[in-house]
Amino acid sequence: MKFSKLFAAVVLASAAIGSASAKEGGDQYPNGAETWLAGAVPPPGNYFINYFGYYGGDLQNGDGKDAPDGEVDAWFNAFRFVQTTEHKILGGNYGWHVIVPVVHQKIELLGGDDSVNGLGDITINPFIVSWHEKNWHWAIGLDINLPTGRYKEGAPRESIGANYWSFEPLFAFTYLGDTGWEVSAKFMYNIKTENSDYRDAPGGPKMDYQSGDEFHFDYLVGKRFGPWGVGVSGYYLKQTTDDEIDGRTIDGNPYWSRGRKGQVFAIGPTVSYTTKNGVHFTGQWNRETNVENRFEGDKVMLKLIMPL
Repeated sequence: MKFSKLFAAVVLASAAIGSASAKEGGDQYPNGAETWLAGAVPPPGNYFINYFGYYGGDLQNGDGKDAPDGEVDAWFNAFRFVQTTEHKILGGNYGWHVIVPVVHQKIELLGGDDSVNGLGDITINPFIVSWHEKNWHWAIGLDINLPTGRYKEGAPRESIGANYWSFEPLFAFTYLGDTGWEVSAKFMYNIKTENSDYRDAPGGPKMDYQSGDEFHFDYLVGKRFGPWGVGVSGYYLKQTTDDEIDGRTIDGNPYWSRGRKGQVFAIGPTVSYTTKNGVHFTGQWNRETNVENRFEGDKVMLKLIMPL
């Protein structure tokens, strides 16, 4: 298999989560990060949230089978600051947030492997509006992912960031039942700009790579018992438009489907604990299935929410 074909199909470990996509650009959003209380934005105040986790997986082709020579292992930690204000918009509280991730990743590809550490792609959201009504909580927002992560042209094993901007409108909700049941979900649609520094091989000419848009969501169904909660959580992602190089849809071949459209569904157990002071801890394990044109593996994530 030619290097250029495999390179066009593989790559960057995610900026914040250690997941990777089997295409030129990696996931900038940490799939599965918002499960417990996904739509219940906290009341006015300042909050610190920390995400820590591990992802490991093997590259899958367009038929959902193991692709030749592709493996990723990554550890990640993301620092998030959230502010909810007293200012009202359409009856909801206005807020904003910023997420700063750091990543250690190792990618095995084409008979070689490289490890790299560094800053990932920073996320900002200047517009969050949240509402609360009895058992229901919901919010809207616009995440903007910045190309701040390390990117080395023609070297996927040495890159962390996606090297493009993306814009992600979102809607999240949480239902908290009187008997302790919770149902939460966060729905997003990711719209990407072009990567104008793409090379299909080291030293090759620069081209414009357009990664396809994606619909995805996180979900949770759980039950609370006093300060503890147990449940099932995960995420789903489906790429809706084709990957393109210089305005042309990427052709298929025996290994990869035309357009390199990725998909994944993940599910697994989760647990939460809330202290009397309002500090919230969660832990979860997600196993990915039904994967095409991206890495398939396991993700473990620990999350801390702390009022400041």
